[in-house]
Formats: sequence, C-alpha cells, structure tokens
Amino acid sequence: MTFAAPAVRFRAVTRHFGPVKAVDGVDLEIAPGEFFSMLGPSGSGKTTCLRLIAGFDQPSSGEIEIFGVASAGVPPYARAVNTVFQDYALFPHMNVLDNVAYGLMVRGVGKRERHAKAAEALALVKLGQHGDRKPVQLSGGQRQRVALARALVNQPRVLLLDEPLGALDLKLREEMQVELKALQRKLGTAFVFVTHDQGEALSMSDRVAVFNEGKIVQVGPPEEIYERPRTEFVARFVGGSNVLPAAVARGLGGPDAPCSLRPEAIALLTGPAPEGQAALSAVIEDAQYHGAARRLLVAVAGAALRLAVSIPAGEGGGLGPGQAVTLGIPLSALWPMEGAR
Repeated sequence: MTFAAPAVRFRAVTRHFGPVKAVDGVDLEIAPGEFFSMLGPSGSGKTTCLRLIAGFDQPSSGEIEIFGVASAGVPPYARAVNTVFQDYALFPHMNVLDNVAYGLMVRGVGKRERHAKAAEALALVKLGQHGDRKPVQLSGGQRQRVALARALVNQPRVLLLDEPLGALDLKLREEMQVELKALQRKLGTAFVFVTHDQGEALSMSDRVAVFNEGKIVQVGPPEEIYERPRTEFVARFVGGSNVLPAAVARGLGGPDAPCSLRPEAIALLTGPAPEGQAALSAVIEDAQYHGAARRLLVAVAGAALRLAVSIPAGEGGGLGPGQAVTLGIPLSALWPMEGAR
C-alpha cells in the first residue's frame, strides 16, 4: 500500500550499534490518520525505529521523512511529533495541569494560554477535574492519560507511543486499548504504537508491522497478519499458530509447503471427517482451562509433531492427558508460508 503524502516514510533505513544491526534496511510508509503498530519481541528493532522518528537517534544510513520533510538534522523539538513513554515521565512536584502544560511553557506560551490548552487536553482524556492533583494521587490509568494529554497539547501530527500500556494490569490495559483507539479516531492523528503484545496490536491497529532481527517481516491489516502469516516467525509470534511441515500438510491433502494452522481452526471429531476436512489421530499431553476455551497440547500419532488445539470450554470437560482423540483439520485452514523465517 502506498500513500500520496505519508505521515512517516522510511527509505532503506539502517541503524547499527557496532556490529549489531538494530534496524536493517527498513522501508515503511505510514498514512496520515493511521493507527500503525510496530510489533515484535525485545531487540527486534521496533523501539529503535520509534526513536529514529522522534529524533532521539539518527539512522546509520537511509532516509526518514515526516509529512514529506526530510528529518536528517532536525532536532526532536522541531519535528511534528510527540512521544508518550512507557514510564510516563511525569514531574512528581508539579500538579497535573502544569505537567500537561510543561511543553507549552518551554515554548514560551503564556501561563493563561498554556493552562487553558492544558485544561482542554485533560478534558479530551476525561481528566478535566484532576488538574490540581499531583501524579502520586492518580491511578496508573490516570497517569497514562496525563502523559497522553501532555503529548497531545502540542498538537503533534504524529503521536509516538512506546509501550504505554505495559505497566497497567490486564483489565485496565484492555480498557485503555478501547479508549486509545477512540481518541485516535476522534483526533485523526497518526498514532505509531510500539508493543510486544500481539493482542494490543491486533485490537487497535489499522495496520501492523511485524519486526524480527531488525527487519520488517510482514506488514498489513491485523486480519491479514493473523490469518495469512507470511513466515513461520509471524505465525508463531502472532497468536501462537501451529506450523505444519510441508510433508504433513501435503499428506493431509493441503499445499506442498510449510503451513500455518490456527489452534481454534482444529475440531475434535467423534465420527468420520466431514467433507473438506482431514482426520489426524493424536494423544492429549496437556489440557488447560482458559475460561471461554480449553487449550490442549496433543501429540500426533506416527509423527514427531505436537499441535495446540483450542476448543470451546463446554466441549472438552472430560478430556485429560493420555486420552486419544481424533482431530478434524479443515484444509481451508492450512495457510502456506514462504519459509522458515
């Protein structure tokens, strides 16, 4: 996908730290108003790319443009971006209103005007009544909102978010995912979100770039990344897919290639396989209850292959280790991949 005027464009960008290639030949375009996530494990290059956009670091080679303007030599404060950090970096001695207004104060905006703009930003993140409080008096989710308001008060054209939900508990993290996406839609600002959590990336993003070893291995809409992984790495990292060797996929009647098979696509059969499905005999090695679903780890008979199977919780109440089962594998669920990485 290409855009007439990308919010952010990378052209063959690299960043080396001695012999280590933290970013290795990245080409990327992010559209204005897009919620774009950079997803990958620690050390994959995603945070380095965010720092390069922000201006906290410089590429070893290649070019970065922000709304068509080359960023080389442009300091962070002169770029049309702002950053929300993982630890929020709020000033403990300042109240919430002054924390939000701090960037405007540095730019020389008068007190009355900067406080008015800070109050508007706080109202935007639903903290309009908390301006006189200190950060220590707020919950983790409220501090996260203050950090958002502080970044938004300068009206950046691109908002960079460096794993901002990582310190929150699960319930609050899920609530903030909804609020962040709603806020992004309302503002129409390009959000660039860095995370190692595939659930966050899939639930909020318009597109996701999956990073590994300094490279982008796949970029596309969340549904495409999840359902049609290009490589084994993407299949395993995003959603924990099963990877079937080419010989196994071919023996089932599927493609002659390594294939991704999502755990939830596999059924437990009590009779012959329906049309369009292949049957596999297996033995349960482990069974876990996850509330809405049960997660089984099974060993396939006659093959050095273990598969994860996810079934509705009500279907597997009596199943446990050592029991034999027959798996139904929909041939349409076998997605061929390019290769091992």
